[in-house]
Amino acid sequence: MKTLVRNLAAAGIFLVCVPTLSWADLTTGMAAYESGDYALAFKEFHPLAEQGDAKAQFNLGMMYDLGRGVPQDHVQAYMWYNLAAAQGDKKAGKWRDGVGEKMSPAQIVEAQKLAREWKPKK
Repeated sequence: MKTLVRNLAAAGIFLVCVPTLSWADLTTGMAAYESGDYALAFKEFHPLAEQGDAKAQFNLGMMYDLGRGVPQDHVQAYMWYNLAAAQGDKKAGKWRDGVGEKMSPAQIVEAQKLAREWKPKK
């Protein structure tokens, strides 16, 4: 794989391929979610969300919010929505506020703490 990446970079293709691979994972995740394959959707979204992709973070928030493919967890939902909203995703801010209405003040404090302490993974 390193040789492939090196060769693509030498050919000036590396910058084109990286976003495409990420987009393919997001697209695969969306198709899986829409078809009800929540396990595959989570598998595709989670690494992207962990790397800081706002769309994947929103999608994970929604999965936790609705309990699709994961146990329903409003703290996790709020955290992921909050991270996406911090990157300018207005829809994520609205969904975060909506899930916040279902939470206790202590749960909101916990979710905000998790979002503040979150660091993207490479």
